[in-house]
Amino acid sequence: MDQPQYSHVQKAPLYLILYGVALVCALAACVFSDKAGMGISICGGLILSALASSFHHLAVTDLGDRLAVRFGPTPMFGMTVRYSEIVKVEVGRTLILDGWGIHMSIRGGWVWNLWGRDCVVVQLKKGTLRIGTDDAANLEVFLQGKAGGCKNF
Repeated sequence: MDQPQYSHVQKAPLYLILYGVALVCALAACVFSDKAGMGISICGGLILSALASSFHHLAVTDLGDRLAVRFGPTPMFGMTVRYSEIVKVEVGRTLILDGWGIHMSIRGGWVWNLWGRDCVVVQLKKGTLRIGTDDAANLEVFLQGKAGGCKNF
């Protein structure tokens, strides 16, 4: 495969928050004297640890005919968008209520965000995708070129 024309990795401390809460769960397990409370705390801590290992960074990479958006380094969450599906692109900002992670926005469409509020709003033939990034201007220019020069909103 050729070298990607666009590749950017945003790093953020979100995983530290998740590991911190997992540690609190582990400590809580030590406090509980009943097996049910201990089990719930241990399971919660393990789940949060697995999630934390998936949210060290957000990589956005050109794959030739599509864009890959992947959290990592543990590859639990990822998706691709075909450039032929993109209608419009613009730099935007997520709402404070949108927060971080992968979820539906209260404005409609999906949010994939690791940290901060800067994003690129990608209007697709079927829906909207907000990709959180600390490289919004460069991603917007790249996507406009790959999507046939689509114009801003």
